Amino acid sequence: MASAAVRIFSRRFHVSARRCALSQFNMPAMSPTMTEGGIASWKKKEGESFSTGDVLLEIETDKATIDVEAQDDGIMAKIIAPDGSKNVQVGSVIAILAEEGDDLSGAAELASKASSQAAAPKDDSPPPPPKAEEPKPSESKPEPKAESSKSDLPSGDRIFASPIAKKIALERGIPLAKVKGTGPDGRIIREDVESYTPAAAPATTTAQPAAAQLPPDYVDTPISNMRRTIGTRLTQSKQELPHYYVTSEINMDKVLKLREVFNKTLGDKDKSAKLSVNDFILKAVSCALADVPEANSAWLGEVIRTYKKADISVAVATPTGLITPIVRDVGGKGLASISAETKALAKKARDGKLAPAEYQGGTFTVSNLGMYDVSHFTAIINPPQSCILAVGSTQATLVPAPEEERGFKTAQIMKVTLSSDHRTVDGAVAARWMAAFKGYLENPLTFML
Repeated sequence: MASAAVRIFSRRFHVSARRCALSQFNMPAMSPTMTEGGIASWKKKEGESFSTGDVLLEIETDKATIDVEAQDDGIMAKIIAPDGSKNVQVGSVIAILAEEGDDLSGAAELASKASSQAAAPKDDSPPPPPKAEEPKPSESKPEPKAESSKSDLPSGDRIFASPIAKKIALERGIPLAKVKGTGPDGRIIREDVESYTPAAAPATTTAQPAAAQLPPDYVDTPISNMRRTIGTRLTQSKQELPHYYVTSEINMDKVLKLREVFNKTLGDKDKSAKLSVNDFILKAVSCALADVPEANSAWLGEVIRTYKKADISVAVATPTGLITPIVRDVGGKGLASISAETKALAKKARDGKLAPAEYQGGTFTVSNLGMYDVSHFTAIINPPQSCILAVGSTQATLVPAPEEERGFKTAQIMKVTLSSDHRTVDGAVAARWMAAFKGYLENPLTFML
């Protein structure tokens, strides 16, 4: 999917505090695919009581920060995983809960036991390396001597040196390969080793501190769970899905005139209800999907699923990544409803209020960068969907016009590119879908009948 940015969103999730003395509170799975998460912040302190409906903590997943509420009354006896904890496995103990009247003195001991149990698997993994080292004690000790003698020799030709020269070189750490021999046939003798002075060493030692003192000219930003998920999913999509692209230029003159008329009428009543070009695009997408349902499909491995309704994912940019809230059943809604729902979802995304049901799923995606004056781009498919539409800006362009005296005219042209998964959507299918989409936008009254 085209690169853009997104904030973290939150929703409420209910967790029941078990009605028993000093119960363990485990890391909940906020979605079927969640295996680990982070502790954003605890909303209840140790020793503080809570009631049904109170938020206990905020959990960070790969897509959202989710409020966890209590369904029963209780007391936060002990917090095991503090604020900011990362990569906490689902099912691991993160706190100890109690009820009113319970003795909290044993909370620390129970927390300690829970922590040691969690650490136990980590202690079981190191044993394999010691087993690999066990044969070493049984081996003969002369090996170190052999290694020390080898250290005097280069990896290439044999070096000729007297025994005393080798001994002095070994004691002083002098590489014999760099000593020039003055003895018979170039043999290295004692005087050669004693007179050896490493010339390059001082230059290296002085250069290193100077380089170390240079201030860094970059900033490292830790990868968030959301950014890591975006990277993994899009890399997988680009590598595994056979993408191909179909581009078309669409005359937006009639859409812009119709939008102007609608907004002039709606503006007198409610300025926030004004229609955007994207509202017309979503409606035209749904109509084209109804005409060419093969594009409203998903690759599920053993089957290709074709959807009966157009649940369109709309790419929204926020500071922390890209999110695609879904406008459900676009084909069954009018432009005003589509506009209001799209605005509400985009606001919830930026305010961090999206629920997982509002961004998980979808049958087709629209990524619109026209507001950034981008004329053309290609987008990465959001699996398991089969298609994503990349929408560029609308630009004034000279086009042939035989009916005009000059033979040409200026038209508002918008360039769009459909990325398709060739496993589910053949080239001819993509071309038919694009023709239908273009037809609806160039004659917008057809989807208002």
